[in-house]
Amino acid sequence: MSYAIRFVLITAGLTRALWLASAALVSSVAFGQGVIEDVSVSKAQGGRTVVTFAIKGEGAAAPTAFAIAAPPRLVLDFANTGTSGRGSAELSDPVIRSYNLVQAQGRTRAVLNLNRPQAYEVRMEAGRAVVTLFDPVGASVAAAAGPEAGRFAAAAPSESAPSTIRDVDFRRGQNGEGRLIIDLSDPNAGVEIKPQGRVLLIDLFKTNIPRNLERKLDVTDFGTPVQTIDTQVQGGNVRFVVEPKGLWEHSAYQTDTRLIVEVKQIIEDPNKLTQGSRPGYKGEKLSLNFQDIAVRSVLQVIGDFTGLNIIVSDTVTGNVTLRLKDVPWDQALDLVMQARSLDMRKNGNVVWIAPKEELALKEKQELEAKAQVADIEPLRTEIFQLNYQKAEEIRRLLLSGSGSGGAPAAGGVGTAAPGTTLPTAGGLLSRRGTVTVDTRTNIVVVTDTPSKLDEVRRLLQRIDIAVKQVLIEARVVIADDKFSRQLGARFGIGAGIHRNGRNVGISGRPLADADQANIPSTSTVTGFPPWSYYWRVKPDQQSGGFVGEYTNSIPYNVNLPVSNAAGTLALTFLNLGNNNLVNLELSAAEAANRGKVISSPRVVTADNQKASIEQGQEIKLRIAGGVGGQSQVVTVNAKLGLEVTPQVTPDNRIIMDVGVTKDSIAGFTDGNPIVNTRRVFTKVIANNGDTVVLGGIYEENITDSVDKVPLLGDAPVIGNLFRRTNRGTDKQELLIFLTPRVLAETAGALR
Repeated sequence: MSYAIRFVLITAGLTRALWLASAALVSSVAFGQGVIEDVSVSKAQGGRTVVTFAIKGEGAAAPTAFAIAAPPRLVLDFANTGTSGRGSAELSDPVIRSYNLVQAQGRTRAVLNLNRPQAYEVRMEAGRAVVTLFDPVGASVAAAAGPEAGRFAAAAPSESAPSTIRDVDFRRGQNGEGRLIIDLSDPNAGVEIKPQGRVLLIDLFKTNIPRNLERKLDVTDFGTPVQTIDTQVQGGNVRFVVEPKGLWEHSAYQTDTRLIVEVKQIIEDPNKLTQGSRPGYKGEKLSLNFQDIAVRSVLQVIGDFTGLNIIVSDTVTGNVTLRLKDVPWDQALDLVMQARSLDMRKNGNVVWIAPKEELALKEKQELEAKAQVADIEPLRTEIFQLNYQKAEEIRRLLLSGSGSGGAPAAGGVGTAAPGTTLPTAGGLLSRRGTVTVDTRTNIVVVTDTPSKLDEVRRLLQRIDIAVKQVLIEARVVIADDKFSRQLGARFGIGAGIHRNGRNVGISGRPLADADQANIPSTSTVTGFPPWSYYWRVKPDQQSGGFVGEYTNSIPYNVNLPVSNAAGTLALTFLNLGNNNLVNLELSAAEAANRGKVISSPRVVTADNQKASIEQGQEIKLRIAGGVGGQSQVVTVNAKLGLEVTPQVTPDNRIIMDVGVTKDSIAGFTDGNPIVNTRRVFTKVIANNGDTVVLGGIYEENITDSVDKVPLLGDAPVIGNLFRRTNRGTDKQELLIFLTPRVLAETAGALR
């Protein structure tokens, strides 16, 4: 709602004279020739609204009028006219919301605050000024939006299809605000949001709503400023009437098809001219046009407009010339004070305006007076029994940065030195305050002024409380997946022939048993022994033939077996006619090994307190040649450990500085241990009871080796008899998990 006051004066002298004359009059005295005694609103044919101003006096001229579209208002200036009736009134008319009457310098301005723009006619009758309001031709309902109205989309054109409200929901926000959620079928639906009196109106143009959603909701139980939400159908539009309580402000935003309107309670600040959490000026708008007018008179006009009780210091003097049009009244007041180096102090509904130097001097004097009173104020002694805090820590806190206090006395009792007059550089006690503690009973004795004792009491109520405890559980998971496959062969040929008086023999030489190679240690027999033995032939000098010689040692030409073979297949081929012997042995092994090691250290600690737990092995090694030629003992640790410092936030989340260690001994080299280390140190934030992954390491080793006889091992197919293959895959994965939990205060023990 805006208000305009216009004064057009000829000379500065005439300005002062007329303004001083008008300031001396009261509202019940008529200026000039007429007095507005009454204002009435009625309805005429065709739905027109008629506003009648009853004017007492003769020769009253017709008022000059002009209209404002945004916000919609009609302003009437009655020259040489005063007012004796009410200065303002709230109306329930669908066209006129309220009206205001303000008189100054022999004229009266009437401001009609409208709900939507109107065309008007003004005529004078006997003792009356009649103003007729009617809708302009082709006016749109959406044109009534003022500067306080929020608009998300233009009103839907007549040829477009109407949108539909699919759902209406109400929720409570995190800060206690009421949240109305409207689900629309069309994100481009025309929406207008504006406060009107004590309610908030939300209009959706060309919108339909199902019958089950056309209702009045009582949302008092949600504990928000919103009390009721009334959904109404007005022709082809839908209106939501939100009724909050107390001081409130609203905000709105739209996400796709969801329109969200929030109503937030305003905590009244008695030091602010206008209430609200948003920065900037929020007062009702007015227009001022003054030329060389006294500052005190401008402040009086603003006080009359706002209803504030303004006290102006006697030292406020001077004149000011200003022309302001449609500016918030709190901004106009701020501009006037800046122009004359003024400042204000507000207490409730009373504003005290004075020069800045005067206010600063008065506040300084008040502070000095309070300090002098504190120096002569009687001291009191109060005993505080602590429950959770240590008395000595409280003593240091109370004396922190202060010139008072002394070192702890014998027996654990600290006493502040009485009579100390060092200046206080901080601290919570006054210059005369002292504090004494008894560590045996955990009691703090404070001697100071009553106001300081109240501050100490409030402080102890905030900090002498049980801190939250946190259970931190870590899981270290090590998963192994190993697979290997080996294939080997041993191949040997033994044969003896006699050709042209010569003896020719072929045999192998076992690589693993070189001492028995081709040197039999068993008996020589004629004929053939069991074929499972190694058979060797040699010429016989006596008979001129051959004799057989056998031994358990089998000489192989190719010796590439698999160690610890899972299976062996041996074949011996024997030609009795030529005494030839062929031995073949195939060996193979395949192994798969999967394992998982889970370590779960856990520890309980208080909020902001470091805790650690560990388990493992400790190996001491003696190393020669240390300092002074003497041997030294070195300790090698292989442990599972958890070290953490938790911090519980006000929203029940947990911030942790954490370190997890998982070491193990892998073996020894030359008597020295080989330690596998797995460690992570980090800082994380987690919700209460949630599990977070601190880190992970994944390793995969693939091996493929071949041992073979040169050339023969590369032959196709048959080359498998002359080589040994070894293939393996080794996978290892390390994952570290952490789960913090805030323990309930009633928890007695951890199971």
